[in-house]
Amino acid sequence: MSSVGKKARLFGTDGIRGVANVWPMDSETVLRLGRAAAHVFRRSEGRHRVLIGKDTRLSGYMLETALESGLSSMGVDVLLVGPLPTPGIAYMTKSMRADAGVVISASHNSFEDNGIKFFGADGFKLSDEMEDEIERLMQPGELDNLRASPDKVGKAFRIEDALGRYTVFLKSCVERDCKLDGLKIVLDSANGAAYKVAPMVFTELGAQVITVGDKPNGKNINQDCGSLHPGLISRMVKEHKADIGIAFDGDADRVVLCDENGVTLDGDDILAICAFDMQQRGTLLGGGAVGTVMTNYGLEVAFRGKGLELYRSDVGDRYVLAEMIARKANLGGEQSGHCIALDYNTTGDGILSALLVVNIMLRQKKKLSEFQGCFNRYPQILINVPVKEKRPFEEVAGLHDALKDAEKALADTGRVLLRYSGTEAKARVMVESVDAKLCRSVADSLAEHVRRELAP
Repeated sequence: MSSVGKKARLFGTDGIRGVANVWPMDSETVLRLGRAAAHVFRRSEGRHRVLIGKDTRLSGYMLETALESGLSSMGVDVLLVGPLPTPGIAYMTKSMRADAGVVISASHNSFEDNGIKFFGADGFKLSDEMEDEIERLMQPGELDNLRASPDKVGKAFRIEDALGRYTVFLKSCVERDCKLDGLKIVLDSANGAAYKVAPMVFTELGAQVITVGDKPNGKNINQDCGSLHPGLISRMVKEHKADIGIAFDGDADRVVLCDENGVTLDGDDILAICAFDMQQRGTLLGGGAVGTVMTNYGLEVAFRGKGLELYRSDVGDRYVLAEMIARKANLGGEQSGHCIALDYNTTGDGILSALLVVNIMLRQKKKLSEFQGCFNRYPQILINVPVKEKRPFEEVAGLHDALKDAEKALADTGRVLLRYSGTEAKARVMVESVDAKLCRSVADSLAEHVRRELAP
């Protein structure tokens, strides 16, 4: 069983997030955030630079201006790159030797939401301790009398060639003889941050690219397209007789694929394809790869059959990364489509993940459908139950006995996972089993118990 007992923080599992123009995603709060972040990042003498990128949300302009104002008021220069995938910001931050990078994005959420997350100078997300320090400095009175003198106020510079730099980096991650000539690809950029760079990368490598979700208007990000709606690329792949479909989310740190028959492959499939290829080539480190508590049990069984370990972390790419570092592993990922290839980048990168899979297809001379048998996926039922409070599960009346009964029914054929969402007032009930009917029965029973005790 799992429970949530942590003190509430402004920073969640992936930065700060909320409804645009409502606290904490309002101009006043974000300006204070910029001032606090600047104070943390300019702890030494000399000029300091923070890079800001964003996705295509309408509110991104407002929040970018507020953040820029807060940073420059503390004497920090700002580098503006415009719409660019989150992993592109991580790469550019490290490449340009900036003190930090900031992404303005709410990832896969609809346009009404927005968010802000930070990368350090090394391209990795900030530690909880550093986020706590920024949050503390945002409180009234902490920085009220600290600001740059008129001659020390920061400047803003627009980096015009950010797309080109990131494109060159992505192409350098695949083998030099990886040419996509003759490959037909359906590319769905979710009307988000990848709408320019993703078609550019695959076209320059020689593929015939059919684009969708590449006309952002500020409000259509993730709307009936992208990785949350893979049915679109599935239909288009079959319609255009394409070799592969690729769908990103709004900030392109996650990806979902579709084979030539229209069958969807998620993050577990991508992790399996990359891990087994790396094992074969002797480049997989740490004796395995990192998944999460949500990673399909069938993948763990397949790993075991190949003498590999599937290490599990909490849900969230920062936790995947922490476990990778602890295990000295260079590959990790989530079922949702985040895949971290530490040999290349410091965070999940949807375009890179797709490129790596395409590279494997070409090297092994296989269609994507031929990788569908990488592992036998166990039936998995996930039920989200709205709750009035996130009470520790061990304190929920009768739930302990209900869980024992569920585990007894599943025996050695599956598993149960209870957890609270990190971003919503929901309990997640997940059950896996080789027996689909049993899986559904156990999941429904547990969900009903949670609903009865915790529903609003």
